[in-house]
Amino acid sequence: MSSTQRPRAFRIPSAEPGPTGEIAPAPPSAVRIVEEPFEIVDAADGTPVPVAPKARAPWLTLLLSALGGLVALGVGLSVERLIADLFSAAPWLGGVALALLAVAAVALLAIVARELRGVWRERQIEALRGRAMEALAIRDHSAAQAVVRDLIALYAERPALAAGRNRLATLGDAILDVDDRLGLAEHELLASLDRQAKNAIANAAKQVSAVTALSPRAIVDVVFVVFAAVRLLRRIATIYGGRPGFLGFLRLARSAFAHLTVTGGVAVGDSLIQQALGLGIAARVSAKLGEGVLNGLMTARFGLAALAVCRPLPFTREAPPRLSDVAGELLKSADEPVP
Repeated sequence: MSSTQRPRAFRIPSAEPGPTGEIAPAPPSAVRIVEEPFEIVDAADGTPVPVAPKARAPWLTLLLSALGGLVALGVGLSVERLIADLFSAAPWLGGVALALLAVAAVALLAIVARELRGVWRERQIEALRGRAMEALAIRDHSAAQAVVRDLIALYAERPALAAGRNRLATLGDAILDVDDRLGLAEHELLASLDRQAKNAIANAAKQVSAVTALSPRAIVDVVFVVFAAVRLLRRIATIYGGRPGFLGFLRLARSAFAHLTVTGGVAVGDSLIQQALGLGIAARVSAKLGEGVLNGLMTARFGLAALAVCRPLPFTREAPPRLSDVAGELLKSADEPVP
């Protein structure tokens, strides 16, 4: 058989034994020769195999790409006509226009490079966290060592973490359990960053609570809550080594909201409702103050989700922060009766 011949399957129908007990051979006309892979499977065992449905055409992506291309062509043609008209009016005006166009092109390239660098940095942190979780799950010591090395490289430019990097570097190939190795890296490099992130979440929650309680308009509350959430997400990402641009921020925001959905949704949990509403806040303090407390708690909840998606390692030895750790003052103020 030639090595280049395509594989084929022969389906031979079942034959019943004859009167003498012998099985009569199937007639040649009943043999079915097929060429396509899916028909080969069907012909081999006689059972239709469900084939995964073909992916639908990405019409929305094609639409947006086409519209984007048209807009880019229109803008380019308009700029070209503008420069040509300026050259016709006065050559020096055309030169100035060309210089401005060059400056704009350089600035655009710098913005694109910054966005790509930010997205790559976030993907690097996400991949590092995923590899650490996989190493913990399968007890892979080599993978844990590689994760620690990459974590040291991630924070190589931070002088405040130099002592922790040196202590981890001295371990080298020391025989350690996966939990112990990652726990040491977590303690040496991430413990101080965790404290900074928790302080940032607590400050943002207090600010949102105060502004909501004092603002005269509901639209002011909404705008400030959104502003505080955006600023908090950027702050936490920067603490853990991320450098999110616009696209990177959108990816982080989507991941944070997805984490909120998985861990209980954007709404507060039952225990939080018992602490904040079940204590009769609305009956003992003004409704505006109670709204401020709840908005502050929601901001803290979002901050904890952002911390979980920005942290390069899962919590191994360190205890993950709880709502009471970052919003303890708000919960305490909710418990205190108004004189």
